[in-house]
Amino acid sequence: MIRTGAQYRDSIRDGREVYINGERVRDVTTHPMFKPLVDIRARIYDMQHEAQFRHIMSYDHDGETSSVGNKLPHTQQDWWDKRRATDTVLEEVGGIVTRVGDETVGEMWSLFDGQSVLAEVNPQFADNIATHIHKALHNDPFHVSANTDPKGDRSKSPQDQDPDMLLHVVRETDAGIIVRGAKYETAAAYANQAFTKPTIANWGDAAYSDYAVGFICDLGSPNLKFICRTGFAGRAPIEDYPLSNRFDEVDTIVIFDDVLIPWENVLFYRHTKAAMFIRATLHRYSAFAFVQRNLKLADMLIGAALFNARQTGLDKQQAVQEKLSTLAVYREGINAHLTASIALAERSPGGLLMPAQSLLYAGRVLACSQLHEMMHIARELCGGQICVTPDKASFDAPETKPWLDKYYTINENWVAEDRRKLLAFARDMLNSDYAGHRLTFQLFAQSPPFAHLAAVYRNFDWDGPLDFVRKAAGMSENVLGKSTRTPGDSAVSKWFDTAIKAAE
Repeated sequence: MIRTGAQYRDSIRDGREVYINGERVRDVTTHPMFKPLVDIRARIYDMQHEAQFRHIMSYDHDGETSSVGNKLPHTQQDWWDKRRATDTVLEEVGGIVTRVGDETVGEMWSLFDGQSVLAEVNPQFADNIATHIHKALHNDPFHVSANTDPKGDRSKSPQDQDPDMLLHVVRETDAGIIVRGAKYETAAAYANQAFTKPTIANWGDAAYSDYAVGFICDLGSPNLKFICRTGFAGRAPIEDYPLSNRFDEVDTIVIFDDVLIPWENVLFYRHTKAAMFIRATLHRYSAFAFVQRNLKLADMLIGAALFNARQTGLDKQQAVQEKLSTLAVYREGINAHLTASIALAERSPGGLLMPAQSLLYAGRVLACSQLHEMMHIARELCGGQICVTPDKASFDAPETKPWLDKYYTINENWVAEDRRKLLAFARDMLNSDYAGHRLTFQLFAQSPPFAHLAAVYRNFDWDGPLDFVRKAAGMSENVLGKSTRTPGDSAVSKWFDTAIKAAE
């Protein structure tokens, strides 16, 4: 059943060993650097129960109410529902949160598609993923993802340096495997469980490796240590940094100091074939929710830039309109890829409905590769005042308030306080430590940019352009061998065929 916010808070008061700024955190639900995100995650749980949001955030099946975010996607409507639920959450909390479960749970659906591969390794592993998907549907945990290792010297194999640089199995027991190493996991310190898997590794021709392991980790397990980077919340007043203080999803290096992973939580182990399959298909679902956040970030860039242009009347200048249009084109490009990936969705090997893969991955490249340029355009449109405006205390102090009211009030519609709020919001989104962190996070959170392009290469229909040019140039079929694509076989053609039949 869906949980409440209070149940979630209680679930992470489990005595876990969390450190930040060199100090032990006794309760992550009340610590000032964790509390804002814990409160948001709790709010998401509570939204599932409220009359205003219940029909958007949850669904009923076999007499039980479950979260829309955790629902296995079988139809296009499932994807529209997921998209609406995510938008509703972001609009309700007034900002962007990424690692809250709806994105990371999709990685387990890729395992669901790969059950046949897992069964080749061990039939029990295939059963385990089915069990954990069932648990996600019925227990509603806060589920995150662990990909990245400290890595060490990448010119050497793991065995030729400190073996703990990459997470690995140190021994087997009747109860499960014992693992040692470390993983970076955003939000791990205040989540319930993590799908933990190997980073992209070069196993060569090796069929087996102790580093090729993937499992569901209960984040309340003994011998786990959470060492967190310093959070942005609390460094400066929320009035001056409204995003930093509310939406910083604290990143953590999780130390596995000989942690027991019960056999029922092991999803694959030792077989490099299974590990490589998982790496290649990991984001076929989760990329959708990730890219959807970029769409919302584009809306934030446009809103801040347009407000700033309109308050001073600059929106009537052609040069300003052209820059605003560039932001709009970026935004609509992301929107188009998301929308088309649902409209042209494909049946997965496991029988689920996955967003059209080529379109989805191309949309991810568009969203991430152009983000820094769009942020700079927004900086230009907001102007230099986002980096020189005094703080809220100066706007309130009796000695300075009259002067700031005078110089920051434009007219009766734009008084000093509203203008200060806009400039503070824009500064935090574009120029702050949080802004720089967010930009890097968007580039690398799912995988590095070269892997984004590699995913496009693996999923684009190369046969279509080749076949078209071969025919247009009058070349024989022997040039590149027989094409695997037949006329009318592309996703677009299938969509048109379906639309025509429906119209008839």
